[in-house]
Amino acid sequence: MVKPLKVAFQMDHIESINIAGDSTFALMLEAQNRGHQLYHYVVESMAQEDGEIFASLEPVIVKDEVGDHYELGEAIRTNLAEMDVIHMRQDPPFDMGYISATHLLERIHPKTLVVNDPAEVRNAPEKIFVTEYPDLMPPTLITRFESELRRFKEKYGDIVMKPLYGNGGAAVFRLRQEDQNFGSLMGLFGEIFREPWVAQQFLPDVKDGDKRIILVDGEPVGAINRIPAADDLRSNMVQGGQAQKTELTEREIEICARIGPALKERGFIFVGIDVIGGYLTEINVTSPTGIRAIQRLDGIDIAAIIWDKIEAKKQ
Repeated sequence: MVKPLKVAFQMDHIESINIAGDSTFALMLEAQNRGHQLYHYVVESMAQEDGEIFASLEPVIVKDEVGDHYELGEAIRTNLAEMDVIHMRQDPPFDMGYISATHLLERIHPKTLVVNDPAEVRNAPEKIFVTEYPDLMPPTLITRFESELRRFKEKYGDIVMKPLYGNGGAAVFRLRQEDQNFGSLMGLFGEIFREPWVAQQFLPDVKDGDKRIILVDGEPVGAINRIPAADDLRSNMVQGGQAQKTELTEREIEICARIGPALKERGFIFVGIDVIGGYLTEINVTSPTGIRAIQRLDGIDIAAIIWDKIEAKKQ
């Protein structure tokens, strides 16, 4: 029997989440069902003083009821080292605010188990980490240099451009060979983003879906296929993509076998990867999503699998 754990969720405020598809909420429900003590806090409340890390923690009770899904207790300034487990689940963008939070949480990990390891999260931006496996990816360029982007576009003709540290399908554009919006897009990205951008060869198979595969401690445990809307390039469910039941292909099993050991070694307990037409496009380690959709469509309780792993590590 596992003793009750003190578990804090660093997240966007619970009031704002859509519980029907929210993976953080699924993890909270499972933790509560196991008798763990749950706390809620937002990243803005974090503070470091004399080497200790504090946050304004609110005890929380969760209910799987739309419109009445949480109850918060009184907020108390708490030393985060008092927690047994912290889930770092605030949504990206992966900016300096996000990076600063990893530095703070690194001070208490691993005595307080942070999921995922904050130092490794900081060192593995999702669209950069994936480039460690170029043979598994579509042709990809990372740059903000216009001549490089023009050369890449001329070479592959049909490409996708997106911000290097974007999330949720925001600012993802397709540019065909004859497209006259390249210059305008260069100007727009140049004004909005200081970082490099990602350009990839367009994969026509995206019309058949962008598969989200969940790995727990390096092992694949479930997947969904996300189908983009007819008038949209993006398959992210927050952008209108529709989830469908799916199974892993031999190629996808091969991809998981290649990357799984590195994920486990780096302390990534909960990871979501994206695969289009047999090509690995992203490795999501910050705040992966999809586990509620997988449970709804396939009956696989990934939240329970994650908590089994966490509890085993806290024995």
